[in-house]
Amino acid sequence: MEKIQMTTPLVEMDGDEMTRVLWAMIKEKLLLPFVDLKTEYYDLGLLHRNETRDQVTVDAANAAKRLGVAVKCATITPNQQRMKEYPVLTEMWKSPNGTIRSILDGTVFRAPICIDAVKPVVKNWKRPITIARHAYGDVYKAVDLETGEPGTATLTFTGESGESKTLTVQHVDGPAVWQAAHNKEASIRSFARSCFQYAIDTRQDLWFSTKDTIAKVYDGVFKRIFEEEFEASYQARFKELGISYFYTLIDDAVARVIRSEGGYIWACKNYDGDVMSDMVSTAFGSLAMMTSVLVSPDGTTEFEAAHGTVTRHYYRYLNGEVTSTNPMATIFAWSGALKKRGALDGLKDLTAFGETLERACFETLNAGVMTKDLAELAEPGFHATAVNSEEFLDAVAARLKAALK
Repeated sequence: MEKIQMTTPLVEMDGDEMTRVLWAMIKEKLLLPFVDLKTEYYDLGLLHRNETRDQVTVDAANAAKRLGVAVKCATITPNQQRMKEYPVLTEMWKSPNGTIRSILDGTVFRAPICIDAVKPVVKNWKRPITIARHAYGDVYKAVDLETGEPGTATLTFTGESGESKTLTVQHVDGPAVWQAAHNKEASIRSFARSCFQYAIDTRQDLWFSTKDTIAKVYDGVFKRIFEEEFEASYQARFKELGISYFYTLIDDAVARVIRSEGGYIWACKNYDGDVMSDMVSTAFGSLAMMTSVLVSPDGTTEFEAAHGTVTRHYYRYLNGEVTSTNPMATIFAWSGALKKRGALDGLKDLTAFGETLERACFETLNAGVMTKDLAELAEPGFHATAVNSEEFLDAVAARLKAALK
């Protein structure tokens, strides 16, 4: 069959461990037989990031800005345990996702991939909940300090005018640990605008939550900026569409989310969004069934799976075992990127291919062919057959080929 053509490459960011293995399998079985795939390739595997002193991550992010569309595999963010595991590492490199988000200054929208055979753990959830996660600053750009004696910490800002402001953080009577986080007003405004526009595009209510009763200045600025942007630019359009904007404290939001039926966007600060997206994805079924899209103010879009590198399965794979690792979110990262590239370049066949690939995945799952994680969650009475990763991809490929014919 004649391959579907591309005109502009998309940025391909390879990753680590089991997701890197799946990445190659997805390309081999679901993409290369059908698409004349054009990518600008960057290896964001931990060892290559170490070799390039993380310059490859910066290069990949800048390439995404240049080409407009990127697709990223899951990557390792090293901690102390990983430093022992990979003794060749010269530094505890920062999260590549954090670096990319900082450069692109976007908002991450995460939504579960829902199927009828797997019902949410929260029984009253009837529609997907989309997490909008701010993708700049807070603890991901914070600096940390550990001290070993009594003393006083201060926080000082020195303006370019020479004027400075100093606050006393705390006086301690012994060893302590410190952290200083920041955010930028421009980034917060971009976050707010992205959330309001996404709500309009998808015709969903928007919730936003912080803890401004405790972080009165820091979180208070987030709350104020959201209100300003809404009233100045989006309120009339929301009213016209019959959708609403709602602000509440993060703890109240959690309670409301659990009691809700879903079907809205929940905007969160960076760390809150990191945690809550995992909670939502797990409650809807599986961490491997969560899409993640980074949308920047200039329109740059990066697609990835919301989960990690599946380390436990990777070591079983290295020992020669066949694993049943769920590739759905990674497949949807590729399909999303191809649909976006097709839309930007006016390639209807490429956009249609991405949609057909997703339908082939749903048809495979609805036929009961699933990886083990989903088969164990299937509703009573639904006949599910647990298969390994390669068998699942082969089943999707067969349906995809039939649909394209």
